[in-house]
Amino acid sequence: MTPAAHALAAIEVLSEIESRHRPAPQALKDWGGSHRFAGSGDRARIASLVYDALRSRASIAWRMGAETPRALVLGALVFTRSADATALAAAFGSSPHAPEPPSDAERSAMTSGDSLEGAPAHVRGDYPEWLDVPLARAFGDERAEEGEALARRAPLDLRVNALKGDRAKAERSLAHLKPIPTPLSPWGLRIPLSDDGRGPPVQAEPAYLKGLVEVQDEGSQIAALIAAAAPGEQVVDLCAGAGGKTLALAAGMRNTGQIYAHDSDVRRLAPLNERATRAGVRNFQFRSPRGGADVLSDLVERADLVLVDAPCTGAGTWRRNPDAKWRMRPSALEQRMVEQDAVLEAGAPLVKPGGRLVYVTCSVLSEENEDRIAAFLSRHPEFRSVPAVEAAVSAGLPAVAAHANGAGDALLLTPRRSGTDGFFVATLSRS
Repeated sequence: MTPAAHALAAIEVLSEIESRHRPAPQALKDWGGSHRFAGSGDRARIASLVYDALRSRASIAWRMGAETPRALVLGALVFTRSADATALAAAFGSSPHAPEPPSDAERSAMTSGDSLEGAPAHVRGDYPEWLDVPLARAFGDERAEEGEALARRAPLDLRVNALKGDRAKAERSLAHLKPIPTPLSPWGLRIPLSDDGRGPPVQAEPAYLKGLVEVQDEGSQIAALIAAAAPGEQVVDLCAGAGGKTLALAAGMRNTGQIYAHDSDVRRLAPLNERATRAGVRNFQFRSPRGGADVLSDLVERADLVLVDAPCTGAGTWRRNPDAKWRMRPSALEQRMVEQDAVLEAGAPLVKPGGRLVYVTCSVLSEENEDRIAAFLSRHPEFRSVPAVEAAVSAGLPAVAAHANGAGDALLLTPRRSGTDGFFVATLSRS
């Protein structure tokens, strides 16, 4: 397929998303299923263009004067990928499998619409208008800049597995991919993306297949490092999911002590056993929900560390899932807040006196972060907040302390401030 054909396909996928209100991954999957001639490389390029259009949907629509799928794709090509409007017209006009060449009005918008002067914050920041108030709570007058950073492409970060080697060994193994050390995580490597935003297939690399590296954003690595799981400790990963942070915690424990991986949905735990085997992790147990049984009752007041990687809106991961921000509704935020309170309540009794509870979200919204911690502490005076500086220094990450939130009682990572996905990390100590 030609680049012009990729553009036509991206318009078709965006039309499907708009007309049938479908998630982008499902629309892309269905398009690929009905266009078998498109190879894996073609499908990846089409997906990359669709996501570029969704990341900057509001600002592209402002510049183009329209929010149609066609306008979004043309805008993504010009404003994100720096395509030349004249060259686009020539490419589209020379192929039968291409969009119609840009009209005079479209060409005018593409050549003169580079400025967002006068645009409201939610347009400059590329987020839904209703989120302007929550984001203003979190970032004040800098909310548009924070949103714009969340609309850029995400890097491809890897975590080096300390059970299998060190960062130097991983760098040698992946030298052909030109990895660079991440600035904050001592176990991170960042792999350059291609011009169209795609990363190499690292899951096919021997370093990955042998468990030396895992795909994990640097912000997620920092959250696990701040939790500071130590050799010999008893650790509960309460919302383990597919186990990314479970494996990171286990590496810090050097296969001693015990880590208990739990999730309310047993299906999310399914990949963890295979991943743990590949990573060489031997000190974890599944605690899968069984009917109405309390599978954690024997761990009450036994845990040195309880990690609560809480369900959230994912407002810190919009770089990777831009479709989510446009599908997000106020009711979803309210439901996540209820779930966050519930999982904190479930984790608190497991922490032994002198132990710690680490609350993590991949959100930047105060409603899911500071508000939940304040509500929890009002119900549990036996816990106190550990200052972000203290938590970072104790974890051997003094530079991370620069990313404390305004109150200084938690870390708030964002693409603009720390170059990571958006993460909130609060450490609570039980007296």
